[in-house]
Amino acid sequence: MLTLAAFVVAIGLLITVHEYGHYRMAVACGVKVLRFSIGFGPPLFSWQARGSATEFAVCIFPLGGYVKMLDQREAPVAAQERHLAFDLQPLRSRVAIVSAGPLANLLLAVLLYASVNWIGVRYPAAILASPEAGSIAARAGLIGGERVARAGFDGAEPYDIQSFEDLRWLLTQGVLEKRDVRLLMSGRERARSVGTLLNISGMDSSEVDAELFRRIGIAGPMTRPVMGAITAGSAAARAGLLEGDLVRQVGAVAVVDGQQLRQLIRASVSGADSIEQVWKVLRGGNELEISVKPEPRQEAGLWVGKIGAYVGAAPEQVLVRYGLVDGLWRGLVRSWDVSLLTLRMMGKMLVGEASLKNLSGPLTIADYAGKSASLGVTQYLLFIALISVSLGVLNLLPLPVLDGGHLMYYLWEGIAGKPVSVVWMEHLQRGGVLVLLVMMSIAIFNDINRLFG
Repeated sequence: MLTLAAFVVAIGLLITVHEYGHYRMAVACGVKVLRFSIGFGPPLFSWQARGSATEFAVCIFPLGGYVKMLDQREAPVAAQERHLAFDLQPLRSRVAIVSAGPLANLLLAVLLYASVNWIGVRYPAAILASPEAGSIAARAGLIGGERVARAGFDGAEPYDIQSFEDLRWLLTQGVLEKRDVRLLMSGRERARSVGTLLNISGMDSSEVDAELFRRIGIAGPMTRPVMGAITAGSAAARAGLLEGDLVRQVGAVAVVDGQQLRQLIRASVSGADSIEQVWKVLRGGNELEISVKPEPRQEAGLWVGKIGAYVGAAPEQVLVRYGLVDGLWRGLVRSWDVSLLTLRMMGKMLVGEASLKNLSGPLTIADYAGKSASLGVTQYLLFIALISVSLGVLNLLPLPVLDGGHLMYYLWEGIAGKPVSVVWMEHLQRGGVLVLLVMMSIAIFNDINRLFG
């Protein structure tokens, strides 16, 4: 129920803002608006303000909306109302009206990001977990426990890193832009900041996912290697481990964090046979030696070790909050960065450098809406901001049937001095519909694979 409610509220807000942008600009340009509709199909309810020419409606199919304006291409227009028709407005007015919808979505994203900046949100601190062996971070000399203070692209001025989220965002941009990233950090045993270069410019950016960050060696923030809830009768219970035990060493390997401990447990098998090891555990100020023998289990055809316990404490959290002006500016910068990243990903998918698996449809959006809403108001606002940017950028693409397609027609009109012919318009519209249907089919196929595959 939460997923459905969060999805409906998010989509309803985004569509309303988009269409309201068109509506307000049309009214400002002196165009008569006949109908403002949220959704398609038969109306669930509608109303019309006294003295207004506009009917407002909410329709049964909510995935979209439209603003119907007086237009002689759709119906005859009385001579006394010709000055109110959309198609008879100057080119600059038509451009402004069509652009206003996507720009309203981008403005909404700026305000949502700014609101989160003002409210403040807790993120994991930018403390690195131990990297996987052979990863880029491991080859760069990182061992885990380093706190990243500043970072930036190699050769550029570094900036302050407030949280682990900031670091992941920088790494994502670095992979997509084929640029190395330099970290300035303070290790737990280092009194001064040191610089480390992560050579990520040569990485395959076809899929920006969890596997990509594992190859970099920065998959998640550091967590203390503490034992959590233990299942009765499990390998951990039989060994005598207790909730709250701090694991210092497994065999001859010193344990730095929870992620490393999980990797050591998974690797403690030889085929279908488990490997018993002595763990050094800190319990109540006393160091104990406990013999632990994980149970072998199969995952995706591979044997891994399991102990039947939650491993790792919650990561250290930091509150990230900004003042009025700084929060608004950062909201604007974040919206701009996400817009560029979205365009970059679309371009890479178009030329085959990024997988079409990155396309998401309504099922994935609904799933993420529910998950973000369950995490709190700020996470839900961040989710809506991200989708709002995506919607704004998508609608500005020069694809017929989208707002960007109409702007493409107006660009031609401005250059050629005449509008696109009706015949060409019909062909382009059909092509645009076909492309959108193909994109939606791929997105829904990806949704099904992600959620049910």
